[in-house]
Amino acid sequence: MKVIQYRQEPETRFDNQMVKGVAGRVVIGKADGAPNFCMRVFELDKGGYTPKHQHDWEHEIFFHAGQGELWQNGSWVPVTPGSVAFIPGNEEHQIRNSGDDRLTFVCLVPSGAPEL
Repeated sequence: MKVIQYRQEPETRFDNQMVKGVAGRVVIGKADGAPNFCMRVFELDKGGYTPKHQHDWEHEIFFHAGQGELWQNGSWVPVTPGSVAFIPGNEEHQIRNSGDDRLTFVCLVPSGAPEL
């Protein structure tokens, strides 16, 4: 069993032409003996965004804090604390922070997908 505050895990920062102001943490993964899923926590700075991308695996997202938008089927869908999203495999998606505060969300991916 593992119980921690997510900020105890080291963050990996992403900031380039395709992604801006993103910090990611693997909070539960292979190193913890989790054979089926990986749990990641992402924080997007004000104005931050993930890359617009798609991949073979599904993932599930829980939005914890902040205001944002999720790119889905050619348009932006607002997300707020308590919003959840299911993204099927091979569906193009992107997340951006549309608020004044940090956007924090939890993302689950299956084993076999990159942990970060």
